[in-house]
Amino acid sequence: MTIKAEHEIHQRRKGRNIGVGLMLAGFVVLVLALTFVKITSGDFELPRAEAIE
Repeated sequence: MTIKAEHEIHQRRKGRNIGVGLMLAGFVVLVLALTFVKITSGDFELPRAEAIE
């Protein structure tokens, strides 16, 4: 069993996958940051339960 050199297409796919992964991670960080800022801004309130009469 010999070790095969990595083909060019695998290198391109690997680079594309890393780029997509970094973009996804950046999007997740952005959403978490916006959520954190919204919650800690002070005007965020949980919905209150309506009084049953």
